[in-house]
Amino acid sequence: MSTAPESVGTASLAAMAEQFGLSKSSVRPAFGSYVRELWGRRQFVLSYARARTYAAYAGARLGSLWQILTPLFNAAVYYLAFGLLLNTKAGVENYTAFLICGMFVFSFTQRSMIEGARSISGNMSLIRTLHFPRATLPMAYVLNELTQMLMSMGILLVIVAVTDGFAVSWLLIIPALLLQTGFNIGMTLTFARLGAFMGDLNQLLPFITRTWLYASGVFFSIPDKLRSAEAPDWVIQVLAFNPIAAYIDIMRRAILANHEPHQLPNAWWIATGWTLLALVGGFIYFWRAEERYGRG
Repeated sequence: MSTAPESVGTASLAAMAEQFGLSKSSVRPAFGSYVRELWGRRQFVLSYARARTYAAYAGARLGSLWQILTPLFNAAVYYLAFGLLLNTKAGVENYTAFLICGMFVFSFTQRSMIEGARSISGNMSLIRTLHFPRATLPMAYVLNELTQMLMSMGILLVIVAVTDGFAVSWLLIIPALLLQTGFNIGMTLTFARLGAFMGDLNQLLPFITRTWLYASGVFFSIPDKLRSAEAPDWVIQVLAFNPIAAYIDIMRRAILANHEPHQLPNAWWIATGWTLLALVGGFIYFWRAEERYGRG
């Protein structure tokens, strides 16, 4: 025998909920409301990013000093492998700064994507417990990597100051970094949604980004290598549309005094276009699945 009256059905409960102003917690909010709510959680994004940075090095004896040592060790390994053993430094002035700059820029995007792909799937308990814009999580991951990037760039500028001296062009670091950060946010939001529903993506991403690494001109100048191989100019134009190659190139233009001969064509325009496409497209793509995160 039923303990509830037959007349109390789904329709009656829905009407009661509407009467008292209740709504489904899993309903995707309107785009404008979502943006405003996300802006209201900006302090949470900052605090969560700081907490992740602290937790990452809490168990290490050297602590946050690893934020400086890790990128330097990576650059040293690649300098040995590519600069010395493969002699990719031939014809490139100040190859040390050239290589480190490329490594830092690429690592900023690589780590944002890899960490961001786990930002939803790795925080299910938080997502299922609290109501908040889910985009705050991948954005906090990007902010965490931006902190690392700023420290790395500080090291690079010290190296360049010793080898080449100061330059007014260093001011271009700000717009270059802003463009790449916007691109990283869009890509991280995209891969956060994909990673939430495709567990195998986390295993594939390291291989995908490693392949991307070798096609982005981190270790050598793409135009120089292609011209030495007598490749037609249209090939250089096509490869210039690689977004990471563009971000690396505009950062090198800002930092390195003798980078002019190694420029990719239209790098600033290409970088700006990729930033707008990734940021707008990635944000909308992530928002459209907002009500699905945490289910299952």
